[in-house]
Amino acid sequence: GLGTLVHLTVTKYKIPAYMGSSFAYIAAMQMLMKTDGIGAVAQGAITGGLVYFIVAMVVKFAGNAWIDKILPPVVVGPIIMVIGLSLAGTAVSDVMNKTLANGEKVYDLTYFTIGMVTLLAVILFNIYGKKIIGIIPVLLGLIVGYVFSLVLGAVTGQEIVSFSKVGEASWFHLPPMSLPFLDYDVKFYPSAILTMAPIAFVTMTEHFGHVMVLNSLTGKDFFKDPGLDKTLTGDGLAQIIAGLFGAPPVTSYGENIGVMALNKIYSVYVIAGAAVLAIVMSFVGKVSALLQSIPSPVLGGISIALFGVIASSGLKILIEAQTNFDNKKNLLIASVILVSGIGGLTLQLSGLQISGVALSTILGIVLYLVLPEPKD
Repeated sequence: GLGTLVHLTVTKYKIPAYMGSSFAYIAAMQMLMKTDGIGAVAQGAITGGLVYFIVAMVVKFAGNAWIDKILPPVVVGPIIMVIGLSLAGTAVSDVMNKTLANGEKVYDLTYFTIGMVTLLAVILFNIYGKKIIGIIPVLLGLIVGYVFSLVLGAVTGQEIVSFSKVGEASWFHLPPMSLPFLDYDVKFYPSAILTMAPIAFVTMTEHFGHVMVLNSLTGKDFFKDPGLDKTLTGDGLAQIIAGLFGAPPVTSYGENIGVMALNKIYSVYVIAGAAVLAIVMSFVGKVSALLQSIPSPVLGGISIALFGVIASSGLKILIEAQTNFDNKKNLLIASVILVSGIGGLTLQLSGLQISGVALSTILGIVLYLVLPEPKD
């Protein structure tokens, strides 16, 4: 919530971006927690934010003309498709599989039914809903899926929804935070900086992709107004705030973009309201526990729609640009981006890992720059 408000302020309330914890840092954070602890993770997160600042300064002085040269529709479209489709496996797994006590995932027809009912509810509310109903299909779909899970659990005798944590939670609680900046015996962690700083370039690449999606959805060019330097600075400052409070680094989030794509609401004031609400709700223990009780197939059913809408936005860019796939260069660029991104192609260099969206974006840009235009 705090990161989102900061990002909105830095970007002059022009970009409807809601921050979320970045998955790119998870492996590095796990390693640092085992060796140096939360202080190192916080320092790494803050350093990542500072890297954003440095790149934002370079972009500010270099201008934006280079963006159009390295990110044509044949690169942008497939990248946006990858952002949606690379998460498809997670959504489908949540719908089909039940996680046992030992961590094993097994196919469950009940879960599949819940996921499909949730997905159908989202689709029906989105297509046939009028006025407020058509604006909040995701929320209504979630409610339908949740209620259906309760009913199905009662009929089958399965505990699909557990209220145990809701009952144990207090109404008011202070969110668990680690405040490294209040620790007067601050230790310098070179390993954290060397491990997490390079990952900022990975999330930056994903950030480009998210801005491209927002450009496509809103019909605006946020690279030019308020400018890529502003969006990078907003992301960087949000990361620094996260680090100061001992939270994982945050960045613009594909799932949140999917929600906007589905309900067609791109108001920065709605985003700001959601951020304030998130901050307030973080102090209400029972709300946090209730959110955690949402069954995974309900979230999976919603995610199928959200991720699919993002992927379709990428396809829309290719269609509107009338991209010629009889052109071998275009065909190869799109093919490499799609397969490497969706397949999860990964490059590992000691502590640095580049995969998925980031690596496919890099490959697409390089291929576009080095491959010659085919001769007639």
